[in-house]
Amino acid sequence: MPDIPQPPARDRSADGHLKIVIPNRPDPVPMVLHVSPDGSDEGDGSAARPFASLLRAQQAVRTLNRDHDVTVSLAQGVYRLTAPLRFNARDGGQNGYTVRWEGAPGLRTMLSGGTPITGWRKIDTPRNIWVARVPVGMDPRQLSVAGRLVQRASVEIPRSAVAFHPWGLEIRDPAWRFLAKLPDQSRIEVEGMSWFTHRHAVVDHIDGDRIVMQQPGWRNNLVGYDTIARPVSAEVARLFLLNALAFLRDPGQWFVDPKAGQLYYKPKPGEDMNRVEIVLPHLEHLVSIAGTYDDPVRDLEFRRLHFSHTSWRRPSGPEGYASQQSGAYLAGELVDYPADPIRDCSWGCWSFERMRNRWSQQPAAVQVAAARRIVFDEDRFSQLGQIALGIGNNPDANDSGIGLGAAAIAVTNSEFVDLAGGAIMAGGVQPDAHHPSRPEMGLRDIVIRNNRIKGVSHDYKEQSAILVTYASGTIIMNNDVSDTPYDGIDVGWGWGVNDPGGSAEYWRKQRGYYDQPGNIVYDTPTTLRDTVVKGNRVGRVKQWFPDGGAIYHLSADPGALIADNYIYDVAGAGGIAIYLDEGSRYVTVRNNVIDKVGGVWLNLNTQSHIAPKRTALDNVATGNWYNSGKLNGEWSEYLNNIAKDNVKVMESQWPAEAKAIIDASGVQRKSSAKP
Repeated sequence: MPDIPQPPARDRSADGHLKIVIPNRPDPVPMVLHVSPDGSDEGDGSAARPFASLLRAQQAVRTLNRDHDVTVSLAQGVYRLTAPLRFNARDGGQNGYTVRWEGAPGLRTMLSGGTPITGWRKIDTPRNIWVARVPVGMDPRQLSVAGRLVQRASVEIPRSAVAFHPWGLEIRDPAWRFLAKLPDQSRIEVEGMSWFTHRHAVVDHIDGDRIVMQQPGWRNNLVGYDTIARPVSAEVARLFLLNALAFLRDPGQWFVDPKAGQLYYKPKPGEDMNRVEIVLPHLEHLVSIAGTYDDPVRDLEFRRLHFSHTSWRRPSGPEGYASQQSGAYLAGELVDYPADPIRDCSWGCWSFERMRNRWSQQPAAVQVAAARRIVFDEDRFSQLGQIALGIGNNPDANDSGIGLGAAAIAVTNSEFVDLAGGAIMAGGVQPDAHHPSRPEMGLRDIVIRNNRIKGVSHDYKEQSAILVTYASGTIIMNNDVSDTPYDGIDVGWGWGVNDPGGSAEYWRKQRGYYDQPGNIVYDTPTTLRDTVVKGNRVGRVKQWFPDGGAIYHLSADPGALIADNYIYDVAGAGGIAIYLDEGSRYVTVRNNVIDKVGGVWLNLNTQSHIAPKRTALDNVATGNWYNSGKLNGEWSEYLNNIAKDNVKVMESQWPAEAKAIIDASGVQRKSSAKP
């Protein structure tokens, strides 16, 4: 006899009214596809006959995800990709179902864009330099040795040894004239860093005492702020030459000759070149997740996966890397480029301001755009040649050519370590980022929680560990961020120029931004609002740059909250713990503990030089504890900036309330991956 559907269960509540109990729908049993490095794409994806490639598993998912939850179970091992994985709307869950790509619990399941290098032989015994064959033409910017990134061959050159010109560098110290004798000069790079930028440019050729640079990269590095020729502070500025075999002097450095197909390495003490694992990346990124604004990728999760071995190569070309701040850079030819950029455009100029809304962003190793309900949980990102994870960045920063449009993205319980760039960059920097031309472009409900971030931004030192430019309702909670050259957590973009009414700092008599075509004064807010930075542990950051802060904020952010964070060991005379920079408005800074900061525990850039005009206002700082540093900025009724009930303590004599915040900061027990 067939089963007859039964009516819902009925019961009586305490007051006698009829109560209808509707049973919960049971979770569907997912379809499971198995993948193993030892499998075969002729298999059926079962546990007994697993697939070998992720592409074959992806094809199988598309036949199942309309009617089932689907789990792709990856066995332990390294999956070496010959091309990036590209996920579009067909690859996510359909009709409310979810697709999960999962590694084996407790085991290494790595997606690698690199090639192992073996067959090493010593070619220079006195200098202990080894060489191995690599494919001809292979020319990445990173190398992994024993599971860690190592640095390219480099030397520091005193800034006094050269003079800066629009065409390049003039060698003034005769000790450096040997550079003209080096082979393959068009691969040598010049890097400069100062107050907040880390700039990269490539040599064209060296003729006597003239180091002629490739263009337009060199010219773009001469304009703006904190430029390579005129840094904000000459006292902290440094200059380096990289990428020549002659510079291979220190253990742990390397050089590749792509024409000859040879890789050189000088091992560190104790490294056995017959046993150590060495991986040379060949992919520029690993994963692209992007639908369209009308049909985004939905319900796609990645758990317990290890993303490694990429190298973004654009800085090796004529454009170099004219960094502006935290992964944004200037590219292309500037209109009305100044005749004397070093004299006339080292503290901004109209030609530079015309480009401010057109900056590019560094493409991440794992890219997410035009997507909804994407989860990264218990993953590991390491040995990557750029920013690890990009969420809703510019279109130019996405392999798909589609940017922005990311909502309900969760990054939880994961580890970001040993990266060339920052860990996470969310949001774009162009007009569609701050004032979307269609609503689907906006970023919403990004959760970054319970992640460990350590030792990032090795090669692009100006990049913060976590950056959110323009987004609504972002939560950055209980992360542990440490050992970085620049900031720990950055929120906001635009320096107030895109907020309603604009910024008085950027009119003609100041910087002239609004006098340039396309740079308008908006009457409507940006998409930046309701950001929460709470319960994070941030320390040993800002190891290279005086500018910025351990936690840093830009522009108006209605509903913003920076609370219950523990910030420690921000060294240096100018070290800043919390920095509310240009145009910061509506930010509450509450119940944070600041421990051993070198300069300022809270800095508010109120730009008092343009008073009585106002830029940073309506901010509150209350109930914070600090044992060092000072309070900076104008906290006044006129600006409606309120600083009260903040307590200075002696050394580590924290009251019980402060100790509780310290104990509760940083990574906690496993958090939910649901936004």
